[in-house]
Amino acid sequence: MIDALFIAGTDTDVGKTVASKAILQALAARDLKTIGYKPVASGCEKTESGFRNSDALHLIKVATCQSDYDNINPYALELPTSPHIAAKHAGVAIDFSVLSNHLAQHKANTDIVLIEGAGGWRVPVSDTECLSDWVKQERVPVVLVVGIQLGCLNHAMLTAESIRADGLEIVGWVANRINPGTEHYADIIEMLEQKMNAPKLGEIPYVPSAKRQELGRFIDVEPLLV
Repeated sequence: MIDALFIAGTDTDVGKTVASKAILQALAARDLKTIGYKPVASGCEKTESGFRNSDALHLIKVATCQSDYDNINPYALELPTSPHIAAKHAGVAIDFSVLSNHLAQHKANTDIVLIEGAGGWRVPVSDTECLSDWVKQERVPVVLVVGIQLGCLNHAMLTAESIRADGLEIVGWVANRINPGTEHYADIIEMLEQKMNAPKLGEIPYVPSAKRQELGRFIDVEPLLV
């Protein structure tokens, strides 16, 4: 069985957290020990306990195993922009060894670690490195989240090509209907099923306040457990 998954998006705001929550809920229904891991997050809010990221907090709520916040989101950056810009303004250098150490700790304590990315596949975390470089280093299999909207076919196919060019396996993909008004939804899904060359884990319908809902019923995690 896979011991870690990286949740990649075709772009920012396509529903990585929604899909991550749904997958974690579906895994919990199988009585698996899970944890959500958000290595790098920008747009964090300053609190009495330090900077906190809303997506990381959602992952914490739904995981079956818990850890200190700093272990879940070691790089919590304030500016709501690309992580490499937010890190530079904060005077922070994102160290892949820190990310790897936390990942190893999570793997030792759980059945499966769900790692949520930031932005799209090639999001930079410094002037020279992207978060995908770390995923490639760790050889983590990928689940691709496709936000169903105009242009998503191009974004999905290009992202899938890039992930595979990095030598990584796409073990599944999730369709997330972020725009209820998108026309020809069924045709888009049909094309994705033909082109993705990976199991479709599920289709998440448009749901108001989706991050607060029970979404596990929309996901089939069986392909991840073989």
